[in-house]
Amino acid sequence: MIAIGCDHGGLELKNQLIAHLEKRGIECKDTGCYTSDSCDYPVYAHKVTDLIKSNECELGILICGTGIGMSMAANKVHGIRAALCSDCFSAEMTRVHNNANVLCLGARVIGPELAFRIADTFLDASFSNEERHNRRIQMLEEN
Repeated sequence: MIAIGCDHGGLELKNQLIAHLEKRGIECKDTGCYTSDSCDYPVYAHKVTDLIKSNECELGILICGTGIGMSMAANKVHGIRAALCSDCFSAEMTRVHNNANVLCLGARVIGPELAFRIADTFLDASFSNEERHNRRIQMLEEN
């Protein structure tokens, strides 16, 4: 199951992305937000990261206006490796090399069709499990 959350800036894209993923047969846990009222992105970043940390969800997707705030909030959580991606190559490589467990998207930066392709790429890729990448991830975890 994929945890997915947003702030008010990412609401429309979140809803579109959930519909897209469900058409692919991917179950999503929608952590909000649910209205266009202004809200605080760290609240929703933590809802998603909590689900990953508890192993209720394997991966997460966070969406705000630029994706920057969500990525900053998510990366504050130990064990979370969030990547802000605006292209498919970065989405693939962050899974293959960094074993990223959260994808961050900027709803005001990319459109829905590109967001769908980026999310599909991220979710379809898998970690290489190469020693050099494991070593580097371990170095991240030590700080």
